[in-house]
Amino acid sequence: MTIAPKLPGRRPISIMAATLGLTLVLAGARGHATEFDLPADGSRVIGDDTTMTTHYEDTLLDIARKYSLGYDEIIRANPGVDMWLPGEGKTIVLPGRRILPPGPHEGVVVNLPEHRLYYFPSAKAGKRLVITYPVSIGKLGRNTPLGQTRVIDKVAHPSWYPPASIRKEHAEAGDPLPAVVGPGPNNPLGDFKIRLGFGAGTYEIHGTNNPTAVGLAITHGCIRMYPEDVAELFPRLPIGTPVRLINVPVKVAWIDGELLLEAHPPVNAQGESFEPDVDEFSALLRAAVGDTTLAINWDYAREVLQKADGVIATVGLEADDPSASDAGPGNARARPMIVQPAL
Repeated sequence: MTIAPKLPGRRPISIMAATLGLTLVLAGARGHATEFDLPADGSRVIGDDTTMTTHYEDTLLDIARKYSLGYDEIIRANPGVDMWLPGEGKTIVLPGRRILPPGPHEGVVVNLPEHRLYYFPSAKAGKRLVITYPVSIGKLGRNTPLGQTRVIDKVAHPSWYPPASIRKEHAEAGDPLPAVVGPGPNNPLGDFKIRLGFGAGTYEIHGTNNPTAVGLAITHGCIRMYPEDVAELFPRLPIGTPVRLINVPVKVAWIDGELLLEAHPPVNAQGESFEPDVDEFSALLRAAVGDTTLAINWDYAREVLQKADGVIATVGLEADDPSASDAGPGNARARPMIVQPAL
């Protein structure tokens, strides 16, 4: 694989945003854990989008695991690329630029539509970090709960006691499960589990014996991680660490006169995807920019919301002249608006 420099991002508007440094820490022969300094200026944008060039033996799922991306993330960022046989010399987008989730940046935050976990460890020597990992979440009808909880227990090399409902489901599919699955390669919990306070401790963050499915909505409600990722996170989380699970499909940030939009497929309370809400984006925009005068490309913003591939796009620029007709060269569809403070 050949790694190319960072991408400028999807910017039909000609002004480039300042980018922040990314540290990629190689986790053995597999995977990069993505660790960032939290911006001292309060900026909510971390990381960079990059590309790599494939060799004939690469698969998209191998590339995803190597670069700390999930199944859906890499598929959506590379539409039309064969998942199993991308081919020699194919340019693959590695989406690594992210808007941090809203709310307190402490403990663990999991954003379900994003299929991504953020860990904000306590400051050391005045320095604050964020470490982020792709995760699987609950499938339709088995959705992962939302809200605030905490880590209540941690178990290395756990046994799995499949609930009666899961045993019934497997039996009906002709794949009966034993009452107990001990530690080892056949255990779907992997080598580590972190119990959460939800559901009397029945919801967990854990590893997997099927890493190719990390990044999908496929679990029975638990949060599933790559084996190397949960092995790294497990010793870092003390009992009592706060954990917040949120449902934020659309994130916006106002950085250096640019309005950035990051969209993921929205998920309702039943775990079903639905069409993104442009009105929701407008409300987020108002909260992000206050009474700033903007030139916004609404057609492009709607396109980004519909595509919902998680790649950050610049959809508006600060406009000194409210009578300006566009937000950049060749961008005739943008029109200025004055965003009034939310009441």
